[in-house]
Amino acid sequence: MRTKNRLIPVLLVVFICCVFFTTCSSTARPVRQKFTVSLTSPQIPIGEIELQFNTFMSFGSLKKENAKVIYFPREDAVCLQYRREFITYHQFWSYNGRQTFITALQRYNEEYNARDLDIKARKTRRKYGIVEGYLIWQMYNFTVQARGNMNVELGYEFRDRAPYFLVNQREAEYKEEVSRDNDRTSATIAMYFTRAQAAELAFLFDQNNLRSFFSPAATVPVISDPEKDEY
Repeated sequence: MRTKNRLIPVLLVVFICCVFFTTCSSTARPVRQKFTVSLTSPQIPIGEIELQFNTFMSFGSLKKENAKVIYFPREDAVCLQYRREFITYHQFWSYNGRQTFITALQRYNEEYNARDLDIKARKTRRKYGIVEGYLIWQMYNFTVQARGNMNVELGYEFRDRAPYFLVNQREAEYKEEVSRDNDRTSATIAMYFTRAQAAELAFLFDQNNLRSFFSPAATVPVISDPEKDEY
């Protein structure tokens, strides 16, 4: 009889604990999903942009290159596809990342027009924020297709005394479950834009403009693009 009386309080405590943890788990904030994109998803080519990269080993002046711009409607992601040092990169921008890019460019233009850019500071490379992106990179079709999340820094930098809006793609790490021999770490790649070049990308990043590309008559406006921005 005494054993039974002692057992009742113990069962009551266990019951209360179960109810408490069940309630807590049901009201816990959901885990934020990582931003990812699949290259097999539906995709819509929406244009091509011009930008500058560092030359080999960062020696000399900047080199102009082109990047394809592709929209992935299922993930609502915009991809910049380009090739560097024999590797093809697919740099993906989420909706939040694109909005941050547009806001950052607005801030940069305001400081540019006010003659308030700092020609000496290195901290300006990420002055306008850091966003999470997604990267897929591969050397050839038959080699490992690496992928992973990475940070993208937004800011500006002077090169040859001319200012450039800067998109700094940080490293992404890929770890394969089957074989560690295929682990990869991507390179850090700085992408330089004149104001006109950045404006073209901002146009393609705009959500309303993205929807318009579902129309066969959609066109990208031509923006005057000087060789570099005088300052």
